Amino acid sequence: MKNLFALIFLISTIAFSQTKVSGVILDDANQPISYATVAFKNSAEGVIADENGKFYLESKKVYTTLAVSFVGYKDKDVELTGEHNYDLKIVLANSNEIAEVKVYGGKTSKKNNPAIDILRKIWERKKKNGLRQFNHYQYDKYEKIEFDLNSIDSTFMKGKIFKNVEFIFQHVDTSAITGKNFLPIFINETMSKVYGDNVKNRTKDVLQANKYSGFGNANNDGVNAFLKDLYADYDIYNNYLKFFDKDFVSPLSRTGIQVYNYVLADSTFIDKKWCYNIVYYPRRKNELTFKGDFWVNDSTFAIKSINMEASKSANINWVRDIYIEQEFDVLNDSVFLLKRDHMMTDFAMTKKEGAKGMYGKRTTMFKNHEFNQPKDDKFYREDVNNFDKEVFTKTDEYWDENRFESLNSNEKGIYEMLDTLKTIPKIKRFYNLVSILGSGYIQVGKFDIGPIFSTFGYNDVEGQRLRFGGRTYFGPNDPWRIQGYTAYGFKDDKMKYGINARVMLNKKNRFIVSFGNRRDVEQIGVSLTTSNDVLGRSFASSSFFSSGTNNKLTNVNLTNLGFEIEPVKNLVLESSFSYRTLSSASPEFNIDYFTDNTFTTTANKITQSEVNLLVNYTPKRKMVGYGVDRIDVDLNYPRIFVSYSQGLKGVFDSDFNYSKLQFYYRQPLLIGGFGRLFSTLEIGKTFGAVPLSLMGVIPGNQSYFIIDNTYNLLNYYDFVADQYTSLHLEHNFNGKLFSRIPLLRKLNWREIIGMKAVYGSVSDENKAINASGQNYIAPVSGYYEYSAGIGNIFKVMRVDAAWRGSYFDIPEARKFTIKVGFGFYF
Repeated sequence: MKNLFALIFLISTIAFSQTKVSGVILDDANQPISYATVAFKNSAEGVIADENGKFYLESKKVYTTLAVSFVGYKDKDVELTGEHNYDLKIVLANSNEIAEVKVYGGKTSKKNNPAIDILRKIWERKKKNGLRQFNHYQYDKYEKIEFDLNSIDSTFMKGKIFKNVEFIFQHVDTSAITGKNFLPIFINETMSKVYGDNVKNRTKDVLQANKYSGFGNANNDGVNAFLKDLYADYDIYNNYLKFFDKDFVSPLSRTGIQVYNYVLADSTFIDKKWCYNIVYYPRRKNELTFKGDFWVNDSTFAIKSINMEASKSANINWVRDIYIEQEFDVLNDSVFLLKRDHMMTDFAMTKKEGAKGMYGKRTTMFKNHEFNQPKDDKFYREDVNNFDKEVFTKTDEYWDENRFESLNSNEKGIYEMLDTLKTIPKIKRFYNLVSILGSGYIQVGKFDIGPIFSTFGYNDVEGQRLRFGGRTYFGPNDPWRIQGYTAYGFKDDKMKYGINARVMLNKKNRFIVSFGNRRDVEQIGVSLTTSNDVLGRSFASSSFFSSGTNNKLTNVNLTNLGFEIEPVKNLVLESSFSYRTLSSASPEFNIDYFTDNTFTTTANKITQSEVNLLVNYTPKRKMVGYGVDRIDVDLNYPRIFVSYSQGLKGVFDSDFNYSKLQFYYRQPLLIGGFGRLFSTLEIGKTFGAVPLSLMGVIPGNQSYFIIDNTYNLLNYYDFVADQYTSLHLEHNFNGKLFSRIPLLRKLNWREIIGMKAVYGSVSDENKAINASGQNYIAPVSGYYEYSAGIGNIFKVMRVDAAWRGSYFDIPEARKFTIKVGFGFYF
């Protein structure tokens, strides 16, 4: 995603249409008329103006008259003087013949509205339409995804970066939807076979062929996974349609009458079926809604076609426009099946019309449907790590024979143009810079240097810290990889290092063996869920900005041998053996413990051997890649994590016997049009006597930044426990409330509320061996805090205010704090 966005700054005519028209619809007071109907007279070609009255319409035919209408105003015909008529200002006069002008001029009536009567019949019949009426189905699918830089003009074409590569502008085309010029930079085609079982709610998409060209990875790794997430499948009959992690209200939703205006505009025969045309548009601004129209059959109340354009004021970042067109075919006189689905997204850094941006276009076609041929459960079981090279090596002849529709003359030249462009040195240099910013690594041959963002660090023990690291890199899907780093602290004058090797021995079930060693300074206790990640380093260990002292750090020497396997998709089983030594890294902090029953002898270093067994289940997780390292496409999946650890006293002079059991459950949940709820539950218990460094330290947050699963008003080691239960709840309304407030509506801010609570305790035997000076008194009633925040400030910033709700009786207890976060979110 970062690379695709960055390409907006890299590169932005040929006109095939015969008639092009653009302009704005105004009333007598020179105010825009939202959602007016604009069409070529005596034709079915038309559009709905946007909320600002603007429109663009084109056709391959020649038309001389434009018909403009809106309920409550007099219809108007506009004579066209030529093939291209831009920036028209069309004024509609109020109609005195319609008594309901006050009603239809803005919001339509919910009562005695024939359009809503039809909508209710659509709700009643939706489970009897389309593929829902069959227990089993299968069909062939062809999908074409293209990314284009848009708003190409002469000034842009004369830029220095395009010197000697002017040939690319031979492929500039014009969008039939927006009228903007665009230049293709990426194209991806896939052929697949889709199977479905409505009884067991199972689907399977078998990829049969893939063809790709453009900026990106030449091995096709992860391209399909990324694109499928960017353009997730959707069903217009559902109440909510998910795009870019947002729930848009479908115009066919049962809650649609609360957020949309509906007008019955027309009726006619389409493919020998009598259909009604219903126009819809939002009741309020800033909500995640669409405007457009649809045709619906009068007997089955199945959708024949639908057009949807996202409200321009919708609270979504980096997206200027979303356009959707769907066409349905009639099978056996009564079955309406989706035939063609086209979606176009206009990505841009700003919503200003003249700004450079990028189109993301997906066209999907369906045919050869077959029904009621059941498959067994084994058939629907997903492969853990499936990759077939033949899918990506189909010949041009294969594509010419099997595409559902032929490429147009311009599309045929895209593959050659893009492949040529990637060989030009200055274009490659710019793309490499984009890749560095996106991945954090600088590629030097078969070795990557980085991550560059962790080069500098600071804490009270090491002072200024410099880090240099890298990894082997033969490709993104390497079956083995070695990573390492070395670091130096100027204050403690010590070198640190870490090295780790991982190799995949079985690709089908992802059986991976890893081994590593690290010697470094760490802020332990910043996560309840323990990890043996050799190269991991917490944010708290290198915080440039923090409140209070940051000297409770620990010298860590960790060696780990691990094994993992994924027998079923998204179910990972791990086992590991670790050996570590822990000692205080600061004279102001110690982890001492008593070693004898008389509590007179102490030790300041821990030597510990441990065996760990782990189950990690992440249903619906999507991953990019099939090598030893993969990348999450997003974090919108639940996670269940269970870990059991056993301390082995005496093994390699290990000091303690204990058992530790931990449970972690994370669940993101989209709640219709009311935003997203994140919930995290953690439960843990340690059996046996252990010192401070082996207990569960409730994670505090002394930085000025928002850190997941930490407590904003706790300092490090404020709360220590050997058994605990922790719950975090955070709800992001995605601007649902602020969109109702006129003064805040245009800011597109998003409201966030949260609550965090933890209950824990320490056993008497663990209190008895404590010689660290650390207070083990846990709050009797537990600890909780609550917060309220505003997100999407300048599109990238979030500010949270947090209040302490309990546990005030400790020195320097913070009662209130402000935390800041940054990130790129839709």
